[in-house]
Amino acid sequence: MPDTTLTWLGHAAFRLETAEGRRVYVDPFLHGNPTCPQTELEPERVDAIALTHGHGDHVGDTVALARRHGCPVVAPVELARWLAKQGLENVLDPNKGGTVEAAGVRFTLTNAHHSSSADDGTYLGEPCGLVVRTDGRSVYFAGDTCVFGDMQLIGRLYSPDLAVLPIGDHYTMGPAEAALALELLGVKRCLPCHWGTFPLLTGTPQALQALAPDVRVETVEPGASLTL
Repeated sequence: MPDTTLTWLGHAAFRLETAEGRRVYVDPFLHGNPTCPQTELEPERVDAIALTHGHGDHVGDTVALARRHGCPVVAPVELARWLAKQGLENVLDPNKGGTVEAAGVRFTLTNAHHSSSADDGTYLGEPCGLVVRTDGRSVYFAGDTCVFGDMQLIGRLYSPDLAVLPIGDHYTMGPAEAALALELLGVKRCLPCHWGTFPLLTGTPQALQALAPDVRVETVEPGASLTL
């Protein structure tokens, strides 16, 4: 069976490719993302999109991609309603604790502590994390968040094989909070994101690895892929 892979597209944007070849984009901030490879700016196929919250560096190219490819979008309910107002018709609108399926992949929304608004200040509901399950694998995308104690519940409920955590600091967790998040989640493999895109985001994978020596902290360049 082919591998399930996860490709980092810079900042907090990802492409998950399932063993069946379905391509799922998470927080597809492509154009305007200074770390997104040029070869990734115009995806040739998108089977589903999933969003954690409404900030522009996460919603990114969602509207344009969904219109072009006719794919479903999974988003927290208030953000989903806003996307519908932008003309998108195939929008799934779970809330925290809810699970929906798109492109053969299960998406569960979890808690997160951050904020969520459009570029014009429109309130877009509470931020979320995402647990994405496919091919017998579970990946936890924390979204933009600080560490919080109930991450332990996420670990107990969903047993993620990989945690995708923001580490840049300033707007999200830095390495110290991310190290505690890994302890609470009980995961042994982490892909850091939301770092290095802009000067304010000073956290590094090396700093996280030093604080979490028992975890495999993946250090990849934008455009590189991991096998799950």
